[in-house]
Amino acid sequence: MTAFSIEQTTWQSPRQPMLKVLREQVFIVEQSVPEYIEWDEYDDTAIHLLAFDAHQQAIGCARILLARGRVGRMGVLKAWRGQGVGYALLMQAIAICKAQGLKQLQLSSQTHAIKFYEKAGFVVTSDAYIDANIWHVDMVLKWA
Repeated sequence: MTAFSIEQTTWQSPRQPMLKVLREQVFIVEQSVPEYIEWDEYDDTAIHLLAFDAHQQAIGCARILLARGRVGRMGVLKAWRGQGVGYALLMQAIAICKAQGLKQLQLSSQTHAIKFYEKAGFVVTSDAYIDANIWHVDMVLKWA
């Protein structure tokens, strides 16, 4: 497995340009999410996770909205998919939420990624719906 690291950051950090470029590549360019949907008021107050390769290049990201008990904006560059980056980001997001006293974590999964989230214990809680022109389902993970 190729080495990578994960850093917790904020939208106000010097890392923000790297985070923004990564999200543009994964969501706006690759998945055709409209820019007006990708950028929202939650970025300013969210906890952001950024994964880096051994050369400190951004390769993956996730966004935690503690007040809403949600994780989202999870993306990994195509070349790094299937190498554990997304799972590591998700596990770190769960650990942060547990440490902050949350009892569950919600997310909106693209339907092709349902099995990925199920491996981490998430369960589907809604019918499929379209968001940003992509099919999604709501999922939740609860812990004691």
